[in-house]
Amino acid sequence: MPDMTTTHVANGAEPMIRLQGLTKVFPGQARPAVDSLDMDIAAGEIVILVGPSGCGKTTTMRLINRLIEPTSGRIILEGEDVTSVNPDKLRRRIGYVIQQVGLFPHQTISDNIATVPKMLGWDRKRIRSRVDELLAMVGLDPSTYRDRYPKHLSGGQRQRAGVARALSADPPVMLMDEPFGAIDPITRDRLQNEFLRLQETIRKTIVFVTHDIDEAIKMGDRIAILREGSQIAQYDTPAHILSAPADDFVADFVGSGASLKRLNLSRVRDVELVQWPTAGVSSSRSEVMAALRASDKGAVLVLDEARRPARWLAGQDLAREDLPLGELGHPAEAIVQPHVSLGDALNEMLKSRVGCAIVVDESGAYLGTVDFATVSGEIQALRRDARERSRAQLEVMHPAGIGDA
Repeated sequence: MPDMTTTHVANGAEPMIRLQGLTKVFPGQARPAVDSLDMDIAAGEIVILVGPSGCGKTTTMRLINRLIEPTSGRIILEGEDVTSVNPDKLRRRIGYVIQQVGLFPHQTISDNIATVPKMLGWDRKRIRSRVDELLAMVGLDPSTYRDRYPKHLSGGQRQRAGVARALSADPPVMLMDEPFGAIDPITRDRLQNEFLRLQETIRKTIVFVTHDIDEAIKMGDRIAILREGSQIAQYDTPAHILSAPADDFVADFVGSGASLKRLNLSRVRDVELVQWPTAGVSSSRSEVMAALRASDKGAVLVLDEARRPARWLAGQDLAREDLPLGELGHPAEAIVQPHVSLGDALNEMLKSRVGCAIVVDESGAYLGTVDFATVSGEIQALRRDARERSRAQLEVMHPAGIGDA
């Protein structure tokens, strides 16, 4: 059986974080909140701690930056034992994002983000440059949001500012405690996608706590499913957990609908896009009709001058002559970028009147579409992969042959 307690860091490299025998016993409690936890976390990965309420996942995360002091065990960061170093200095090396964001209400967003750089003695020009860089990075225009106070921002905007503050001193590690848990579902999905896009650039080592297995599957490079006392039931990639749960506890926690959950493991960029007939916003009716007749589709996607999706036009729309072309049909909707999961693309597809999600690049320019046939084909491929992986694991466990087992 695979080792369920620790990752095997690639190429023998030193893990970014190593927890050895980490234990926390709170006064008056008979059982440890965290009981002899061993875990390696590789550099640049998002590791999700997930499990039932009270299992110790938040306590584990807070032990890493010593907001809670361990009873015993060791915390090793970048090869250095930090179990007993000055905790304030340790926390300057670790960004921290919590569900309630934790912005200081009487400070501007700029001052909030500048908290750690000021403690490190950065000069004013460097701090301002870093603040503006981070605001732009998380999608908040510096000229608009720099001097605002937290109460003037929406929940999603405050969460972005919280991420920017955690990144302010460019720490190698970030801790995130249910960072999107208090946000409405639509904003939550958008922030998850934006953070995954951001992670492709910043490549931080992230320990992320959630109670939501779907969020864990979507966000994590690896998932640690914890029992009571932060005992690891399984620590593996989302794909392996979905296809080969270690035991009934893991299978029950993952729940039903594994095929749909696997869609969150695949990105739009991983599949071949379907091309629909397109026309420019200045095209004539005859040109649009010619594009439609040359295809097997039921509508034409009209693109603006920057090749951004504008409207869908069907044959019956073109028959109307009482409106200009730009007012016919219906607006282009269900628009996604290549980094989003196929699960998110499917959700968008369900809103589309033509049964597909439009894929655009970062500038909003049209790249292609994802349709139901694409998603169905990917589900079948994921099922085949899961069957083959399970068979391979059985062959390892029973080398004499599955039939002889």
